[in-house]
Amino acid sequence: MKKIIIMCLTLCLLSGCSTNNDTKQPTELTKYSAMDFESGFDTYLSLIVWCESQEAFDELFEISTNLFTKYHQLFDIYNNYEGINNLKTINDMAGITEVIVEQEIIDMLLLAKNFSELSDNEFDITMGSVFKVWHDYRTDAEDIFMDTGEFGDLPKDVELSDAAKNIGWEYVTINDENNTVFISDEDISLDVGGIAKGYAAEMIAVQLIEKGVTTAIVDAGGNNRIIGEKIDDTPWRVGIQHPQGDGSLFTLDLKANSSVVTSGDYQRFYIAKDLEKYHHIIDPDTLYPATYFRSISIITNNSAIADALSTTLFTMNYEDGLAFVDEFNEQNPENIIEVVWISDLNKQFDAQYSFIKDDLYVGYTKNLHDSINK
Repeated sequence: MKKIIIMCLTLCLLSGCSTNNDTKQPTELTKYSAMDFESGFDTYLSLIVWCESQEAFDELFEISTNLFTKYHQLFDIYNNYEGINNLKTINDMAGITEVIVEQEIIDMLLLAKNFSELSDNEFDITMGSVFKVWHDYRTDAEDIFMDTGEFGDLPKDVELSDAAKNIGWEYVTINDENNTVFISDEDISLDVGGIAKGYAAEMIAVQLIEKGVTTAIVDAGGNNRIIGEKIDDTPWRVGIQHPQGDGSLFTLDLKANSSVVTSGDYQRFYIAKDLEKYHHIIDPDTLYPATYFRSISIITNNSAIADALSTTLFTMNYEDGLAFVDEFNEQNPENIIEVVWISDLNKQFDAQYSFIKDDLYVGYTKNLHDSINK
């Protein structure tokens, strides 16, 4: 397994949003928070910062929402934006010409390609043609249900198998020197839904740290990125979403500078005419939604890694997933990952560390044993 390649920054951190210019001593910090539902990715962005003033926080929140909007537009595969070459531009120009893009797209695509190689294509953003089939059926099903109250159809197997012929990184050329991307086959398309929000959350955190923030939480639609230690020296505590309803199934105590991202079958789905639920995380082996788990949570120090790997492990059974985690951690000691697997009881797996709650089976990696609050 290759080592994961991520952008690292060496930063000189202050003791809050800023320091007092006269004394050069840290100013007293106060907790400020805000949430925005319109900045991007069809979800919310929440920011909590321990800062010295409302004015300073407002500036940081504006920076964060502007960045979230920027990444939403860059990684959007459905809409064009004036003056921006984004993922939709790349897909539209497939088989025609290379596209000059911003460095953030190059960096994110290279990271996604690295994850494809690490996971033997369990994580593969070149599956856009397959994802589109399911997206279209899900959208149609939602419209049908709203209009008639009836359930939607399932894709025909031939549609999925035909779409699966149009997959592969060999058709994608990323030129890091010239900042260009070219898809050589017009039927190939990219879909970065499995990594985009996590990447955006990580880049927002990097920007906040550069601005002097040392204690904060960035929550990008459930992609949580923690900055620094808590002011009161207690652990950060994050809830793991209950797959069967609102609220948390349990909570986790996290270390400083951690990320936790959860992928679940309850996030984007529709009910088909067979009365089964079909969610958006597609198993590349079956071309159907993966059925091993209700959710997967990844805890690590980088939100982009957590996002990509929560998607990756969702399509692996427990044994294969655990083997992947062990190998990944051995090869990437600077980005150690911990995992929580949640399944229905009738799909219980044999985890060394586990418990049952609310008719759900929870397995987790060893190092989380003292961090779980049931």
